[in-house]
Amino acid sequence: MSNPEHHPAGAAPTPLGGSEPALEMRGIVKRFGDYTALDRVDFELAQGEVHALLGENGAGKTTLMNVATGIIDADAGTIAVGGREARIRSPRDATRLGIGMVHQHFRLVRNFTVAENVHLGLGGVGRLVSRRELERRTAEWSERFGFDVDPSARVAELSVGQLQRVAIMRALVRGANILVLDEPTAVLTPQAASQLFSIIRGMVAEGRTVVFISHKLDEVIEIADRISVLRGGARIATLPKEECTTVSLARLMVGHEMKEVRPRPREHQGDPLLVAQGLRTGEADRRGALKDVDVAVLGGEILGVAGVSGNGQAELAQVLTGMLKPAAGTVRVGDRELGGAGARAFGKAGVGHVPEDLRIGLSLEQTIEMNAVMKVVEQPPVRRGPFLVRSAIRPYARELLERGGLAALEVTRRAGTLSGGQAQRLVIQRELRAGNRALVAVHPSRGLDVAATQAVHEALLDARSHGAGVLLVSEDLDELFELSDRIAVMYEGRIAATLERAAFDREQVGLLMGGGGR
Repeated sequence: MSNPEHHPAGAAPTPLGGSEPALEMRGIVKRFGDYTALDRVDFELAQGEVHALLGENGAGKTTLMNVATGIIDADAGTIAVGGREARIRSPRDATRLGIGMVHQHFRLVRNFTVAENVHLGLGGVGRLVSRRELERRTAEWSERFGFDVDPSARVAELSVGQLQRVAIMRALVRGANILVLDEPTAVLTPQAASQLFSIIRGMVAEGRTVVFISHKLDEVIEIADRISVLRGGARIATLPKEECTTVSLARLMVGHEMKEVRPRPREHQGDPLLVAQGLRTGEADRRGALKDVDVAVLGGEILGVAGVSGNGQAELAQVLTGMLKPAAGTVRVGDRELGGAGARAFGKAGVGHVPEDLRIGLSLEQTIEMNAVMKVVEQPPVRRGPFLVRSAIRPYARELLERGGLAALEVTRRAGTLSGGQAQRLVIQRELRAGNRALVAVHPSRGLDVAATQAVHEALLDARSHGAGVLLVSEDLDELFELSDRIAVMYEGRIAATLERAAFDREQVGLLMGGGGR
């Protein structure tokens, strides 16, 4: 195999093969034991296009791109880059062929500057190159690619949108002609997402090719030229965006019509069930520390919490579930003061918690049935005196699974074998059952496919309709606008504003998330 010439850092791409596809994958097969993740998949990228890749969790889209970028090796199939057959056995091979990937978690060194991150591992950079020279080169590249980033800034001080630009610039200066973006708008404000789309269009105008992996169907239709859908490890369709709607794409992804979830009007405003006043955590100048936060979750409502990652949403959820003790302030569940109590006391008071990291919410080595009873293991009928009642555990677990649309699962399976959507539904149903007064749900649908997301939304709305108060922390404005009765926007550890449903406005919320707005 002969490799395409590697472009020098920052150089404009040259055509790899004229009218040849930028990337051509034929008959790609990948198995993990008895499981077939990719089943003879064909995938083709045209030169200079944005090609969206859609599919449910486990459909194979990430596995396919991991093959293309050398992270994993296919069991069968061929790859050609610019019309030339290629063997991609490692990320280094992919980089040499002009293929780069920007992961959802940006893999940057927090304590390094932007310039140091951009040059890290870049060939031709000697040990004696000064910091000033690194920053000069980075400033040139930043201007060249239209990125507004300070080369001398430390990565730990940057916003999520700026971090993403640094990660993209790293790939481009390594000569990436084909750039894979994995869920690139998952944590961006609407304004930052719009800026990203401008960057993508600029890259395409220069002749680069972009693979855009996302669950946001509206965005896919806005930015993509063509859209490929994978289901069950096979490619179902590749279509020009003009032939696609969000409804038709959802149908292709799941294999059947999707029932639309419509929030039911709030019947009445209930009493405050979960109330915090004057919350402060940690050092006041630390990013994300709470600064005199007041919040009240009412019965029969969903209170959405919006904000760019790292502005205090995680700390607020931890305080309201007893996982973090505040430095100051009070927390009440009903008429009980629980500000300094632990998570167990909050659970006993009727507060459920769907954590951001399911490794906290599930014991992956235990069975599904033991995970199902985790929050009621000290209560009847699961416990009688000092003994667990084994005959009560299995019916309890099966009832939870049935409520979550998971009745086909065997309760003796290890929880670690569940898909992301299955695990999320199990945790939500368990927390709804145990926490019948209030539920704190943190990014409950992040990374889930259309069908799993719909099931999660239905569960949250069901809790609301039964009088529970739901605090929904999400960085997905579509989700917040669809489900919330009110939205509290957080910025730098404070509640910047709380909006009633009639006042919801994407531009206004986006500005508030970025420190602007009223």
